[in-house]
Amino acid sequence: MSFARLLAIIATVAWASQAAAASAPGERHFYLPDQNASKIVTVTRTGPAQAEVIVLTEAVAIKETGPRETIKTFGEVYGFAPETIIVRRDKPTLITFWNLQPDDDHDFALLGPDLKVLMFQDLPPLKKTSFVFTFHREGLFDFKCMQHQPAMSGQILVLPPAPGL
Repeated sequence: MSFARLLAIIATVAWASQAAAASAPGERHFYLPDQNASKIVTVTRTGPAQAEVIVLTEAVAIKETGPRETIKTFGEVYGFAPETIIVRRDKPTLITFWNLQPDDDHDFALLGPDLKVLMFQDLPPLKKTSFVFTFHREGLFDFKCMQHQPAMSGQILVLPPAPGL
């Protein structure tokens, strides 16, 4: 990872932290892509999809099960599974997030190529949260849980449309 990319990620996480701190206690702001971001990706809560991906939240190291040394050094560690999602440009794909933790909120932030947040959504405990994503640009897009950085992150690889389709 380049130094410039690392700085951009740090700035994005700092922005999300400041936005959360600026909100009233317990209040967070979630949103789908706006008009400009929709030139890169369209996201809807429902609609027809041509493919489906299920993403699980994983408890890698938590206070209830340890290991204690890891928790003491790093705090609780979570991840997304899978960490890499591969989709086709202009192919609506239903992505369902399953937050498997009964007592931990997670969120999903989709970052654009410039590392600006395109979408930010809550993933409540023990809930399935689904969206239909249609990417209009090819490339590699980062996603992360802003609450559990740096481990809880991944990437969406957007490939060209399949030949002949």
